[in-house]
Amino acid sequence: MHSFTIKDLENLSGIKAHTIRIWEQRYSFLKPDRTDTNIRVYSNDELKKLLNVALLNKFGFKISHIDKMDEGELWDKILSLNQQDALQERIVNILIQCMIDLDMEAFEDELDNFITAKGIEKTISQIIFPFLEKIGILWLTNHINPGQEHLVTNIIRQKLIVGIENVRNTVKIDKTVLLFLPETEYHELSLLFMNYMLKNKGVSTIYLGSSIPLRDVEYLVKLKKPDYIYTHLTSVGPKFNFERFVDNLSKNFPHTPVIISGLLTTTYEKKILPPINFKKSYAEVMEFLAGF
Repeated sequence: MHSFTIKDLENLSGIKAHTIRIWEQRYSFLKPDRTDTNIRVYSNDELKKLLNVALLNKFGFKISHIDKMDEGELWDKILSLNQQDALQERIVNILIQCMIDLDMEAFEDELDNFITAKGIEKTISQIIFPFLEKIGILWLTNHINPGQEHLVTNIIRQKLIVGIENVRNTVKIDKTVLLFLPETEYHELSLLFMNYMLKNKGVSTIYLGSSIPLRDVEYLVKLKKPDYIYTHLTSVGPKFNFERFVDNLSKNFPHTPVIISGLLTTTYEKKILPPINFKKSYAEVMEFLAGF
């Protein structure tokens, strides 16, 4: 990963592109290069700096003050933040920086330390999922090297599987959810997260995994009769037709609610009807879970 667009910086830092442009004009911590067509491009170091600046600014430090800090003082101020939200965001930012630097040992150490302190459930909900939400846009726009993606996802996948295997819930809910990703969709982490959250609530799950032909889903739905079908779309192959996929789900499973979450749901413009139900944000996914 060598450069980022201003939109990447907006998605990763939470700072609007308009504000980033103003900061560039007034302060010295961001100095993007320009392409031949005058488009801003930002380096790894500038992204990391903006993540730290955005964190301090969010929790009360003025930009004019932050701009005068050297790297040591800036990091000391970040470490001094003691609000729970700030601690979580700091760790998510560290994970992003470790991913950029390909420092997988430090990446895993951060996760393991949080698991030791807070447990796997809080690590998944407070650290892993916010991290995935932030970097998911990079996967969608191909602004992350596939090698980096594989290294990161394999580590997180291991943590999620350990969490799923360790679920011990004495409360059982008489509902079953079948989870799958359609053909050419291999980004499995959000689906694993949902599998963990459902099992943790006492819901039975049928987990099929990634790139599953719809005929296989149809066979298992007829056999197992789940109460819901769940899929998550992050970055499918170029031949994937979302509209046709939605139509096929409606025709094949007219009596089973189908929940679709993920970035692609935010770009779908046609009206959707039952049994299809979109969950376009983390909040909507959590609302669905709360309904069990």
